[in-house]
Amino acid sequence: MKKKIITIMLTLLLAFSLTAFTAGAEETITYESENGPIEVPANPERVIVLSSFTGNVLALDVNLVGVDSWSKNNPNYDLKGIPAVTDDNLEKILELNPDLIIGLSNIKNIDRLSQIAPTVTYTYGKLGYLEQHLEIAKLLNKEEEAREWIADFKSRAEAAGEKIKDKIGEDATVTVIENFNKELYVFGDNWARGTEILYQEMELEMPERVKELALEDGFHALSYEVLPEIVGDYLIISKNTETDTSFQETETYQNIPAVENGRVFEADATKFYFNDPITLEYQLQFFIDNFLN
Repeated sequence: MKKKIITIMLTLLLAFSLTAFTAGAEETITYESENGPIEVPANPERVIVLSSFTGNVLALDVNLVGVDSWSKNNPNYDLKGIPAVTDDNLEKILELNPDLIIGLSNIKNIDRLSQIAPTVTYTYGKLGYLEQHLEIAKLLNKEEEAREWIADFKSRAEAAGEKIKDKIGEDATVTVIENFNKELYVFGDNWARGTEILYQEMELEMPERVKELALEDGFHALSYEVLPEIVGDYLIISKNTETDTSFQETETYQNIPAVENGRVFEADATKFYFNDPITLEYQLQFFIDNFLN
């Protein structure tokens, strides 16, 4: 019965939306999405993000009315008063009356969400991290602002990288790991956690063993016994304090040269998960503060 009511509501809303779009055609643009052209608001005012891209929308100063739970729990984002929503809570999404929905390509109910509002999805990692921001900016009709920020950010990150290499040496290696759900992960150069800044913009060196394990797939799960093989001259830990951190108490970890030499920088994982402009600005300042100060 509940599903039937939702279906009726979706049908009515779709009819209303089509009428509205027809009446205000001049207020829409055609966006070339992964799945083909789609009509979207020229200036969206009630956006829902169901995965990954909340920071991109916030950075472009577009109003959000709903976000995913991971974004909601990110201390970097100012989301006071904005509820967390999921891709299977269609009733809640209906109540929020979005004019645009954004998410990853693996979200559920895409067809039904598309009846509520234009729904645009992206495949994670298909685009480079800055290309992804630019693409979302095109969707939101904010391309010029995004291009200006990208150019400025790349310039600042590259300059910081030169200073860091002058201090730690051109050949010094850096490893990025994270503890999550009783597992340890090491990261390549394109899976957030600051890796895009360290390896792509600053061009810092990655240990050879990390290249073998994580460069192609973006990340690799490992046991703490393997840490001596993958930790370079410097170690960045994207640390979840609410999950298992006992690996740091082991002799294996404590005997790693980077640990013995005080070259371990711990970041709050909840602030390090993403690679949107807000997160990237935080990560860049984190690296400047820790490597240079």
